[in-house]
Amino acid sequence: MIKAFRDWRRQRAAAQLDIDADQWQAAEYTLPFLDRLTDDERHRLRELARQFIADKEWNGAQGLVLTAPIQLSIALQACLPILNLDQGLDAYRGWVGIVVYPGDFVIPRQMVDETGIVHEFDDEVLGEAWEGGPVLLSWFADMNEVGDVNIVIHEFAHKLDMTNGEVDGMPALHGDMTRTAWIAAFAPAYEDFCQRVDAGEDTTIDPYAAEHPAEFFAVTSEVFFEAPDLLLEEYPAVYEELRLYYRQNPLNR
Repeated sequence: MIKAFRDWRRQRAAAQLDIDADQWQAAEYTLPFLDRLTDDERHRLRELARQFIADKEWNGAQGLVLTAPIQLSIALQACLPILNLDQGLDAYRGWVGIVVYPGDFVIPRQMVDETGIVHEFDDEVLGEAWEGGPVLLSWFADMNEVGDVNIVIHEFAHKLDMTNGEVDGMPALHGDMTRTAWIAAFAPAYEDFCQRVDAGEDTTIDPYAAEHPAEFFAVTSEVFFEAPDLLLEEYPAVYEELRLYYRQNPLNR
């Protein structure tokens, strides 16, 4: 009953947004990986993105003016991973804020070393997802500046990772999935990838994936949607688990 009311409220708010076909097409044109979608999937993604825009609180940082193209692009990418999930937008419940920066930005950090000394430093980042808080994203006039990185899918994969209570590279799995199978796929793949990065190999997958199992999940999620053939070739068991989790198979489209 409560979910039905939330859905009705979202649909009502979304219906008030004036987005025409040309605006959708212009946003999708910059996201070529959406070409794999069927007509039905594209229609459902647009509707989900429309509700997402209406449901969240949007803020431009450092003077950035949030335009319709920026919001549409972010919404389409954020909603692609949840397109076939039973929860729909409820997969992103518990937080409302999206903050968009004009380019990369700095976050003050503190780190305690093994001797107990606290070190403070500025960390330059492209995005960050806060547990129970907003998603921070960089936006570039030319997104090619960031190379083969999908900031939006990456950060929203982190939000999905948080659905099991820990940012550990394992989201809350569906009833037809098991932790055993997930670990059996991801653990050896992560270990292998870390070894390759440590050995100085020029990996086709972003080496940032070696930073932590949570980053490995987020980066492989990017690759799953943008270059699924690459992920299937590199780590087929990981591809299979992501196929089951996202309930999508990009290579079959």
